[in-house]
Amino acid sequence: MRLHPLHPAAWVLDQLREGGWTIHDLLVFTRASTLVLVSRSEAPPVVLKAGFGSNHVLAELDEDARRAAYGFYWYAELTEDERALTRQDFRHEITLTWTASGSQHVVPLLEQGSTDHFDWYTMPYRADGNFQPFLTGSHGDPGTRGLSILADVADGLHALHERGIVHRDVYQENILIHQGRGSITDLGAARLLNTPRGPLARGPEVHWPPEYATFYNRATPAADVFSLAVLTYRYLCADLPRHGHSRLAAAPAVLRLPLTAALAPAPTDRPGMSELGTALRQAATEAAPHGR
Repeated sequence: MRLHPLHPAAWVLDQLREGGWTIHDLLVFTRASTLVLVSRSEAPPVVLKAGFGSNHVLAELDEDARRAAYGFYWYAELTEDERALTRQDFRHEITLTWTASGSQHVVPLLEQGSTDHFDWYTMPYRADGNFQPFLTGSHGDPGTRGLSILADVADGLHALHERGIVHRDVYQENILIHQGRGSITDLGAARLLNTPRGPLARGPEVHWPPEYATFYNRATPAADVFSLAVLTYRYLCADLPRHGHSRLAAAPAVLRLPLTAALAPAPTDRPGMSELGTALRQAATEAAPHGR
């Protein structure tokens, strides 16, 4: 594919072409990174994630293009020190993704590399998309496939926790689907349990737990339990979990108590991820013959 020369992702795609990649599609372009569908030789396409986004663009443009691009896109220009820190952050993501590779229901890292200006890694292409359509009712399946996918994700998150990794950003777009099975992806916000990472406070976001307002940098696996419970509640109850979880009657009976516990404000009051995953799997199994 070809983009207008002033499109903020055009420079990234040019760099990847010079590295021998064939570009099939630009999937996502954010402030921090770019996701592209690529291939080499006769190999099937994969998703390449480059640690380069709109915040980095100005530093790579010549003076004439810089003036035009800044006026049109309103980029944030990072200092050299800030760019070095973002590159260090992305390398941390690569390390954690490599550490987690091989875990069931975690999207694996296939290959990694670097250019002079950014690092990248590849992962399998999940053509069936993410979990977002299940929250809008546009997935075209009135059954309980969503519960099975969420149970898969619970298994993937449990595998991360066993490796000492907290995801910290569990939400619908970070759940990818392939042949009816779910996997968790994007460890850009993840941290190792033995190492504080990030600011002291973050938030609010609808899928984030309350402790992010006070100790985001030390969030535990209980944070992922809360976020997955929010996502489950939204899927089953078509609402956010508020007002005393008043719509839980729409959830299967086997899930009501585990969901209530998983949404507890205090992290220490929540069940483990394996317990939530077991309840999700049981709910999916029990409801499958009858539909939702």
